[in-house]
Amino acid sequence: MARLSALLLALTAAAVSVSAKPIVTVRDAPVTLAIARRFNTTGVANLLKADQARATVLKARSQASAASANVLDAAAAAADVGVPVTNGAVVYTASVGVGSPATSYDLIIDTGSSNTWIGAGKSYVKTSTSVDTGSRVAVTYGSGSFSGEEYTDTVTIGSLVIEKQGVGVASRSSGFSGYDGILGIGPVDLTDGTTSSGGEIPTVVNAAFAAGSIDANLIGISFEPTTSLSVTNGELMFGGVDTTKYTGALTYVPITSTYPASAYVGIDQSITYGSSGTNILSSTAGITDTGTTLILLASDALARYQRATGAVLDNNTGLLRITTAQFASLQSLFFHIGDTTYEFTPNAQIWPRSLNTAIGGSASSIYLITADLGTNSGEGLDFINGYTFLERFYYVYDSANSQVGFATTSFTNATTN
Repeated sequence: MARLSALLLALTAAAVSVSAKPIVTVRDAPVTLAIARRFNTTGVANLLKADQARATVLKARSQASAASANVLDAAAAAADVGVPVTNGAVVYTASVGVGSPATSYDLIIDTGSSNTWIGAGKSYVKTSTSVDTGSRVAVTYGSGSFSGEEYTDTVTIGSLVIEKQGVGVASRSSGFSGYDGILGIGPVDLTDGTTSSGGEIPTVVNAAFAAGSIDANLIGISFEPTTSLSVTNGELMFGGVDTTKYTGALTYVPITSTYPASAYVGIDQSITYGSSGTNILSSTAGITDTGTTLILLASDALARYQRATGAVLDNNTGLLRITTAQFASLQSLFFHIGDTTYEFTPNAQIWPRSLNTAIGGSASSIYLITADLGTNSGEGLDFINGYTFLERFYYVYDSANSQVGFATTSFTNATTN
């Protein structure tokens, strides 16, 4: 496929600070795609249960992949037998075309998985470009599962057209009410063992780069905090970064070498609280994940955060709750990632108060979005920086150089919550 004409971007040394391998300048224009944040009103009210279920499966899935060359049967059994799942409550979605002519599907954006699949809601429409590979496919997510048949087809993402892209077609799925499937943009290794034929399935980013449609094997992600149940307020940029979406320097760190976080878009970080630098989480490995809503910390780290803030557990939501007076004295969290410290303001630490009742809470309460991972630190995946963290910073997954980038944005210090 011919390369796209240059329109948008040059990565300059002034704009980008790199602590790992540098990214080569992107000669051709990256492809942008608007994404929407949606609250799944058919999902569970308890965000914590949804995120903890996902965290449990993320750990188990990476361990199963390491122990067995074929985890398909276990995944298929989970999908087919109907293992209880917890619906995700808040997700980012994009409209993606499959086939020629294309049928549009509303897919969840997920850096915690890498299979692209459809059929949870809208049925697959076969066209002349649809090819059944003859392989079974199955994946479990904690927030749901699916099993079905693996196809190749033409996938259209904005102006980007990817031919012969691997697409799972679900014959059974659970936990995805209101959506059509997933656009998996995590590490390609996560697809290994998900089909009966074995081997990896290139992600849409890998495939677009291999075809020469984009000049860099990376994706830039922009979210924005919002107080609306459903709003188009984000952007995926394939093959580059959008310099209009961030402020200051874009700084990179290598993917962590600590397992199992290393199987995902994992990083090393430590967290402190307030001007006194109270230790919350010592330097350890965890992951960044668009498919998780909250910031999940290992149980021992969350206990330190709870003591520092004076928060109490709210049984209705599963979240920590603080009083108005405590919010007035709440201090920033500081995420130390590589050589850079990212300030997470008091307002960033609370759930949007106008959406309290949507998660089963009280309209007059103040809930914190930092919650319990469910296990103590020392397991190699001790935190998950979910989208409530990523909404405050620009986020880049650079697969080619095995690194992750962050930058402040105009929303880093927003007081919308």
